[in-house]
Amino acid sequence: MTHVQPMLDTYPGDLGVDQAALAECIAACFDCAQTCTACADACLGEEMVAELRRCIRTDLDCAAVCTATGQVLSRQTARDPYLVRALLEACRAACRVCAEECEQHADMHEHCRICAEVCRRCEAACADLLAALPA
Repeated sequence: MTHVQPMLDTYPGDLGVDQAALAECIAACFDCAQTCTACADACLGEEMVAELRRCIRTDLDCAAVCTATGQVLSRQTARDPYLVRALLEACRAACRVCAEECEQHADMHEHCRICAEVCRRCEAACADLLAALPA
């Protein structure tokens, strides 16, 4: 269970953005960060770890970007629209790259298949929030 929506509901002012899209994006970012971290760890446990080096790197990069994006999106007071847009674009890119990499290993490693799915969800949530942001 996530507490993203109830926390957004308690914000004392107008968020100025679709709350459902914001809540989904925050949750997707943190879910993706956790999944990518776990996937990198699982890759490290595989026999063919050297062949998974790029996957591990993209997992960890994606986890870092998703964590930062989720944290910034969670803070609403005096939000900087330019920074939010830049982070959402960076998060979309990190998720796309990670999903593409994990998809290459999905037939052999279930953790990579799951990670790719979660990255695609986060990529879509970032795109949806970008579309919902005021111009």
